[in-house]
Amino acid sequence: MRQKSWDRKFFQITPDSGKADSAYGSELGKSVVNHSTVSCGQERTVKNRPRSSKFLGGAVSRRKFIGQAGAAAIGFSIVPRRVLGGAGYVSPSDKVNIAFIGVGSQGLRVMLKFLREPDVQGVAVCDPNKMSANHPQWDTHEFCNSVRKLLGVDSGWDWLSPDEPIQLTHALRVTGGVAGREPCQKIVDAYYGTQQRSGAYRGCAAYSDFRELLEKQKDVDAVVVGTTDNLHAAVSAAAMRKRKHVFCQKPLTHTIYEARRIAEIARETGVATQIAVANQASEDTRLLCEWIGSGAIGPVREVHNWSSRPFWPQAIDRPKDGEPVPDGFDWDLWLGPAPERSFNRAYVPFVWRGWGDFGCGALGDMGSYSFDTIFRVLKLEAPVSVEASCTDRYEETYPLASVVHYNFPARGEMPPVKFIWYDGGLKPPRPEELEENRPFRVEGEDGDEGLLFVGDRGKILCGFNGMRPRLIPEAKMTSYQQPPKTLPRSPGNEREWLDACKGSKVKPGGNFEFSGLVTETLLLGNVATRSAQKLNWDRANMKVVNADTLEKYVRPERRKGWEL
Repeated sequence: MRQKSWDRKFFQITPDSGKADSAYGSELGKSVVNHSTVSCGQERTVKNRPRSSKFLGGAVSRRKFIGQAGAAAIGFSIVPRRVLGGAGYVSPSDKVNIAFIGVGSQGLRVMLKFLREPDVQGVAVCDPNKMSANHPQWDTHEFCNSVRKLLGVDSGWDWLSPDEPIQLTHALRVTGGVAGREPCQKIVDAYYGTQQRSGAYRGCAAYSDFRELLEKQKDVDAVVVGTTDNLHAAVSAAAMRKRKHVFCQKPLTHTIYEARRIAEIARETGVATQIAVANQASEDTRLLCEWIGSGAIGPVREVHNWSSRPFWPQAIDRPKDGEPVPDGFDWDLWLGPAPERSFNRAYVPFVWRGWGDFGCGALGDMGSYSFDTIFRVLKLEAPVSVEASCTDRYEETYPLASVVHYNFPARGEMPPVKFIWYDGGLKPPRPEELEENRPFRVEGEDGDEGLLFVGDRGKILCGFNGMRPRLIPEAKMTSYQQPPKTLPRSPGNEREWLDACKGSKVKPGGNFEFSGLVTETLLLGNVATRSAQKLNWDRANMKVVNADTLEKYVRPERRKGWEL
């Protein structure tokens, strides 16, 4: 009963002509931040306020125009039910007013997802970048098609996806899409325009500086943070201190110190917080907790987790020369707490993940997902030591590939755990229990990635973040009698947070207090990778006890004005 109780606590548009569409698209060249010259490679699929309505995209067909005119002639309009109320209608007083801070490629994707929620009202967007057309799309015409789907149209918005090739690595070529505060403002206005009798809406504000937004935009209840990693903490802390609820992209923070402070501020302010790690709310995570908690493979003493990332440049030196800052781009604001440096297209957009001053590398990008699952399943806290090996180390960027060994102490009756992380295409030996003709990954896993729990009496193979767990070999899975479902199930990661914003007493599972602990451990691996030595960790004092020189990575200096 004690274990069951602990587990429960643990989880807690106006359509218009293609001509107008083209007119807006023609402005893109004025503010594009270009990547390096594209070279040959494999193209692969991977999973401020001009407000004229002429820019809202879409085409009016003759049939639709005649239908609208006819309806007007007989004295009424056919409008969506949500305009008139009725089933599914949510009154404005029951909606969560959200500002989207950081609307590059991922920020745009997340914004579209939240806009679909009936109790969300997007009131503002914010980004240091006005607009650029070099944001990676994981499918050709992705941004355009996603916005069309949101708006319920099948034409227009092509300017969002010019689809110019971008060579991210020697093996991965994608296409470019348009993102930034101005395009995202137009998307929000266009979406709510579909809900107005007039078909027009201009209620979404746009800002370049999140501090100005938080000061001036009085109707904001909550913020969604989609900035570069090194701005996550600054934005989240400022919002929480304004008593705004916060949903933040992973990793939660850029440094260990930031993770500690963000957890403290969340606890002090009591606002609803959530990290964008959807698997914490999944059925698979709960099944893993229940299976391993009931002894399906006996005590777990070892875990292996491997990722095919990075698919952005790493192991490179700083460019020797600076470049002109593109029009509409606030470079100083984009730098945030990082030391000043000259602008170069080698840093933006997306590719900043490989730079130590801005991103957290493959471990920070992907480990946020899997570490969350592993911490919940094995009830981990802080490791006692961490050690890493890797390809060549560079002063300012992460290596091409690394292996990180974490050692966790015993927890009650649960034994110590060795957890090994692999990235850059490295992975553990193939388990003997896996059938000879069976791939070393679960069905449905897109890349060469996975998660393996090793117990005294068996092994469980999963997708990278714990997806589709299976005892191996398959005969053992077929004969396994699953235990009763004892953990509370989740309505979904975003829904947990939105309900908490509206007063639910159920704390979101990915709250910053829990995620802060996970993030500290995650980022300690990056410190080990950059230091080339075994680290003995004292979490209580947030200190590497055997290397004082590593304080610069645990708590880096911040530019004046960016203190937490």
